[in-house]
Amino acid sequence: MEQKAFNRLDYTYKLFIVISLIILTVILARDIIIPIAFASFIAVVMLPAIKWMEQKKINTVLAIILVLLGFTIILGLLGWLIIDQIMALVNDLPDIQNRLEVFVNDFQTTLRSDFGISLSDQNTLIKDAIKTITTYAGDVLVSTGNLLSLIIQVPIYIFLFLIYRNKFRLFFQTLMPSQQEFAWKKDLENVLQGYVTGLSLVTIIIAALNTIGLAILGIEHAIFFGLLSGLLTIIPYVGIFIGATLPALLALITKDSGWYAVGVIGIFSFVQFLEGNFITPKITGSKVSVNALAAIIALLLGGKLLGIAGMILAVPAIGILKIMLSYTTHLKPFVILLEDGDPASIDDSLDIHQEVKGEEEITG
Repeated sequence: MEQKAFNRLDYTYKLFIVISLIILTVILARDIIIPIAFASFIAVVMLPAIKWMEQKKINTVLAIILVLLGFTIILGLLGWLIIDQIMALVNDLPDIQNRLEVFVNDFQTTLRSDFGISLSDQNTLIKDAIKTITTYAGDVLVSTGNLLSLIIQVPIYIFLFLIYRNKFRLFFQTLMPSQQEFAWKKDLENVLQGYVTGLSLVTIIIAALNTIGLAILGIEHAIFFGLLSGLLTIIPYVGIFIGATLPALLALITKDSGWYAVGVIGIFSFVQFLEGNFITPKITGSKVSVNALAAIIALLLGGKLLGIAGMILAVPAIGILKIMLSYTTHLKPFVILLEDGDPASIDDSLDIHQEVKGEEEITG
């Protein structure tokens, strides 16, 4: 039987149509997709605990409820700690406001005397800044509303995904009956479980290190800012820098010397260095193994499509995409652009030269 020639142009054309439809669907249905995506990731992470309980002859429904209950308690304790720290910060706001007024007056005097910026120009800049802050504050309130919606929807989706997981498995096995084609399932589970559990441990370590550093430096509300910086670590590359902004500004306002703000930046930079070079590689290893360029592009696209949730989901999503591509015939070369490693070893592991040669023989 004559083998049909591979038409690369037709394949690429259809691929771009599919990608465009997926992006359009994500944009139009983002409120539905975001909780489903978070729930699917968390469900995969919970799966080993549920399987362990099932092996102990615990009913599946009861096992899922117990795991969800434990997960909810942990999140509740974390939320209580954060709210307690926020309340302490709110109680100190009047004193912080007075110091802020003094700081602003001194800063305006410096701008007028040293840089020749008039008060009218400064007022214009302040109005523009207030307008920008108000816009972002509105976005934060909208995000808070979405967060409340997530808190309600995600546990429901997790429960349903875990209850019907055998149906999903049977569906994919029927859709792709070859065991080799279905081999990516185990890789996906390993990536998601390793990434989420590793990221949780990294978050705790980062929060502890930043809290200790801020406390040694004498920055007020060190626990709150340490926890905040740890939670922001889930947004790769940019999260820890965002987390450093607030304590640095507080140090400028409440301390007599600007060197405290420099110290805050120094602490966060040092922790970021440890996280990028020692902590994350040792804990998460090569679970996702996506290079920096691919991760940054994924962050930007995720933020553009789904906002903050998209930035959080971007790196594990591109890790999943890399695995899916590695199990395809014609898209496998794209793994080279995503993988974080030696191109020669990646090329050898994918056997790309052999596949390209085979395609040339078919098309030739």
